[in-house]
Amino acid sequence: MAAAPAAAVALAPAAAYAADDYASNTALYADPTLAEGVDYARRYRRHEAVDGSDTASYPFPDTVVLALHGGGIEPGTSELCMAVAGYHPATGSVEPVGGQTYDYWMFEGIRASDNSPLHVTSTHCDDPVARALTAGARRAVSLHGCTPAQAGLADSAAAVMVGGRDTTLKSQLLSRFATAGIQAYDAAGVPALNGDDPANIVNRTLAGGGVQLEITTPLRTAMFTTNTRAQRKNTTTTTFWQFVTAVRLALQ
Repeated sequence: MAAAPAAAVALAPAAAYAADDYASNTALYADPTLAEGVDYARRYRRHEAVDGSDTASYPFPDTVVLALHGGGIEPGTSELCMAVAGYHPATGSVEPVGGQTYDYWMFEGIRASDNSPLHVTSTHCDDPVARALTAGARRAVSLHGCTPAQAGLADSAAAVMVGGRDTTLKSQLLSRFATAGIQAYDAAGVPALNGDDPANIVNRTLAGGGVQLEITTPLRTAMFTTNTRAQRKNTTTTTFWQFVTAVRLALQ
């Protein structure tokens, strides 16, 4: 059974994040010692929207899924980004077949090791594609990784902290995670993870809010049988798909 939201439990003080090496994505991209395709990668998908009918109205894609620290920076978030957006992380095919798909953007560390220096905090994300996709969306979900200590939880805690300024979607996610048996807490009581800064890329939507999901290392580890960048996409577990389904149900 899932834990109660953070407001109902006593959380330890969260550990602070280390300062970033780069003040923004622009600064990172400008570093001559880094090379796209060697040190980092960027992937995105923007869905076509056409309504040329006089007799019917067609829905407009209004949701974006983000993974700002994918690849080896916060392992597992790239694969989750793809799956929440409606694509199998290994094949790129729509999953489930015929299901809703969403726009997505991700930045990934692709070095064999030492990807942490490529972390750019969410409030400093100024990638033009990420900003354009988010600014044109009504809803946004951003997937992140954290340690249990950063979340103020016990070392073995497999949990997700639900933050951001979209309170309606936050409530839906907490409910769906509880139904799925996934430990989930409202991140409002954890300043380092609450994701409520208006400058956070996930909150720069048309509605002025999004949801930031900070997933602890034990929970992300349980999502893959082989936890390497090459094999995560091929070895997703039931836990992975339970998490993805809960997020997608909340978005629906």
